Amino acid sequence: MTVSRGLTLFFVLTLSLWLSLVSFARAHDASRPIPLRDVEFDQKLNSQIPLDLSFTDERGVPVQLREYFGGKPIILNFVYYKCRDLCPLLLDGMVRTLRGVSFDIGTEFDVLTVSIDPHDNAALAAAQKRNFLARYGRPGSERGWHFLTGEEAAIDKLAEAVGFHYSFDATTGEFAHATGIVLLTPTGKTSRYFYGIEFSPRDVRLGLVEAGEGKIGTPIDQLLLFCYHYDPVTGKYGPFVTNLVRLGGLITAVGLAGFILWMLRRERAQAAAARRAA
Repeated sequence: MTVSRGLTLFFVLTLSLWLSLVSFARAHDASRPIPLRDVEFDQKLNSQIPLDLSFTDERGVPVQLREYFGGKPIILNFVYYKCRDLCPLLLDGMVRTLRGVSFDIGTEFDVLTVSIDPHDNAALAAAQKRNFLARYGRPGSERGWHFLTGEEAAIDKLAEAVGFHYSFDATTGEFAHATGIVLLTPTGKTSRYFYGIEFSPRDVRLGLVEAGEGKIGTPIDQLLLFCYHYDPVTGKYGPFVTNLVRLGGLITAVGLAGFILWMLRRERAQAAAARRAA
């Protein structure tokens, strides 16, 4: 990696982290640089996205968002396909994360990648899809990962519904935006937010189980959801101390009861053996 490329990558990562940390701050803070004043990523939990919005998929086919909802939870993210730095880092981070999740795109959940640039087209979307599906490398995922383009009005309505605010810098021709993913329920409601460019596979798996309303996952996932609690402030799952204490108390009680029962049976067996010997 050249020095200039290394500096660019450092700047992009620093910018992404900074944008994520200030995602709860108001966008119109006069102390922020002008290109970033309209940039934020609010959490609008349990907000319904407008399913009647029309987009174009990577095949050039007109679609409505409702076509993707009804059976599985969905991971939604925003990029633009001409982006050379932050967006590829986000998509690459998603691939690395999702490869660490045992659930498969197209089977247990789907992914919607939406361009915020109304000038992007289906050819660019198709190229992105080929690239990142090849990196993901799981059969059948092409049925579940969709790369969409759309008109500015539709993009803005979808972004507003989930609290994703961005701005276009006419001097550079680039978009300023935060990075992260939104987990949606099968009915199109916002369930969980994860910020940054790479995410914990455990957190994403638990988020998908919750977004899927318990329809996917295993008993182990349900146990983890009992022990871990989603924190909207950090966008992560952490130990839920109260439930951990309850679980520990239950295990202790069951163990103690089992030990007492074993001792009683042993004592009775010894008494019976003593009577037979007499």
